[in-house]
Amino acid sequence: MEQQNTTAELVLDARAALGEGAIWHPIEKKLYWVDIEAAELHIYDPATGKDKVLPTGEKPGTVVPVEGGGVLMAAQNSIYSMDTGTGELSLVTKPLHTPLLRFNDGKADPSGRFWVGTMAYDTREGAAALYRMDKDKRFHQVADNVTISNGLMWSADRKTMYYIDSPTLAVQAFDYDDASGEISNGRIVIRVPEAVGGSPDGMAIDTEGMLWIALWGSAAVICCHPATGETLQRVEVPALQVTSVAFGGENLDTLYITTARTGLSPEQLEAYPESGGLFAAKPGVRGVPAEFYRGEL
Repeated sequence: MEQQNTTAELVLDARAALGEGAIWHPIEKKLYWVDIEAAELHIYDPATGKDKVLPTGEKPGTVVPVEGGGVLMAAQNSIYSMDTGTGELSLVTKPLHTPLLRFNDGKADPSGRFWVGTMAYDTREGAAALYRMDKDKRFHQVADNVTISNGLMWSADRKTMYYIDSPTLAVQAFDYDDASGEISNGRIVIRVPEAVGGSPDGMAIDTEGMLWIALWGSAAVICCHPATGETLQRVEVPALQVTSVAFGGENLDTLYITTARTGLSPEQLEAYPESGGLFAAKPGVRGVPAEFYRGEL
């Protein structure tokens, strides 16, 4: 897949402290994303350019759409459902019982279960884990010894799950059993080249099965081939801390990109004044629709 590199353009000067969790709602045709540090859910409508902001009370790591309406949200150490019309939150379950960890990135799998990982506030190595919430709300730890749990994606044939633990500078693949939600046979399929710089954060997949990876600290998104590990394309982003990506738009051919301002020096903010903004690029491929949580609340 030979492609030219592209540059993302600012679509919303949000100045988010820690923009994250981008996901395109395939029915509403809106981009959902969170500002973790500001404890906010954002709903961006590209048709109007308006960005609706809802307070989340606690720091939200990720949101996924719920079949029938609203979203499922992981925030700090709890899982909530939210009525996005009113902003009303309802506790679904509180599976974590330590203030030292918080939920981070997550997604719904092809069968409608909810997957979400954690990280320690001090980013302590190996302190975190990856979890799966089944449709009956039961929580299962599926991976441990994780440091900063991030991007998750599944292949179109529902046989492979891709996963990022950011400090490993790699993407792992697991054999995935769609019937049970079990994973096995973890192996590294992509290593972020040292020359590229940055650490992998959020991730999306296109219709050809290529992975699009946000690079924290590298002002870029890269597209990689999971079978060869090769970097196929680079999207330059006018913000240093690139956090998450999601294909959206009417034809799922717009790559939306969230970014952050947190941790940047005054000099870096001067060099990247649009940091914390929401960006978009047209990389010449299409994404796949986001999965919905299809279980109990």
